[in-house]
Amino acid sequence: MLSPHLSRQPQSLRKGLSVLLFLFSVSLAIVAGTALPATATTPQLVCSSTRLKFGWVAVGTSESQLVVLTNTGSTPVALAGVAVVGAEFNTLGTGLPKSLAAGQTATVKVTFAPTAAGWVAGRLIFSSNATNPNLILPIRGTGVKKEPVSAAPASLSFGQVPVGTTAKLTANLKNNCLCAQTLSALQVVDGVFAVTTPQLPITLARGQTIAMTVTFTPTAPGPNGGSVMIDGPYVNVPLSGTGTATTAGGVLSVTPGSVNFGSVELGTTDTQTSSLTATGGPVTVTSAASSNGQFAISGVSLPVTVPAGQSISFGVVFAPKNAGAASASLSFASSSGTTKTVEALAGTATMPYITLSWSPSTSQVAGYNIYRSASSSGPFSRLNSTLDTSTSFVDNSVGVGATYYYATTAVNSNGQESSYSNLAQVNIP
Repeated sequence: MLSPHLSRQPQSLRKGLSVLLFLFSVSLAIVAGTALPATATTPQLVCSSTRLKFGWVAVGTSESQLVVLTNTGSTPVALAGVAVVGAEFNTLGTGLPKSLAAGQTATVKVTFAPTAAGWVAGRLIFSSNATNPNLILPIRGTGVKKEPVSAAPASLSFGQVPVGTTAKLTANLKNNCLCAQTLSALQVVDGVFAVTTPQLPITLARGQTIAMTVTFTPTAPGPNGGSVMIDGPYVNVPLSGTGTATTAGGVLSVTPGSVNFGSVELGTTDTQTSSLTATGGPVTVTSAASSNGQFAISGVSLPVTVPAGQSISFGVVFAPKNAGAASASLSFASSSGTTKTVEALAGTATMPYITLSWSPSTSQVAGYNIYRSASSSGPFSRLNSTLDTSTSFVDNSVGVGATYYYATTAVNSNGQESSYSNLAQVNIP
């Protein structure tokens, strides 16, 4: 480039040298600029998620997730506010502006409320005086007419859980489509949360429901926000929980130590009341588990903290599914130690029975016959082997979930039998 320029405009040697020196000085400036790289600054304000993902959300509904901002530096941070880019996204109850001391956190609830079907993207911009004054959190989500697979509950909140202990909650995933849906894989945001069941991939038939179990094991005191994103139908289940400092000295006990339900008919349930008591300090009950699916806990939402010297009540439910004696151990995991608090359960499932009664015949009779059918049109089978001289009968050979039709006849001393009485219909739950 330099030679043609000098040949087109002959100038004095002195001028040519000045141009050469000028270009050379520019070249030196450029080289010098590239030889001194900028010093990287460690972000002081850190978000619990580097990219916030929402799943498929039905138009007209909303989904919310919790993000946690942490001041990882040694000086305070003045968190001024948050700007939202994207009309379908919103933040509520941020409590900003706010000052964060070193190590302190702030939580922000982010909501996605699609107004039309389709994929959308946005971002949050957190402004502060941190070393990274504009923290950007990308967001994305998809609006759909109908969610092919839904979760119930739609989100899981673990509440307060002592550090080092594990709380467990369950969400039921249901296929809402006419065709099968395959849950191919899952992604869990924030390592304090984990999914223990089910093992993917798995295919849900039309209307099928499967339980998803999520655990929360906080590693430090403070709030935590995360989610479980399930690939395939793209179901997102927001998660939240707060780690609390472990309190020593609290002991958890259950009263009574054992519960016997006695006889309970198949198809019915019986509930008895028990209580959990904390002594010597508060105790956080993180989860409860029954060794037999016929027994369950009700009336209390876990995790829950029992104050020192106080008790909370809960229900124990026996819902027999098989005839005969049954037993179980109901165990409670808590912050009181590694040993679980256990309540022994027992009960006997009996078959249901039906008691029939009728008005006596106006004619002289020797007795009555009792007939039963599974259909109102018959055929009917006689239940009694000999004439029944009373006006009542107990049928203890019925099954759960069945419907029966009963009729009686009157028989005189000559053995002559009347026609069927009116039909009595009985449905067994």
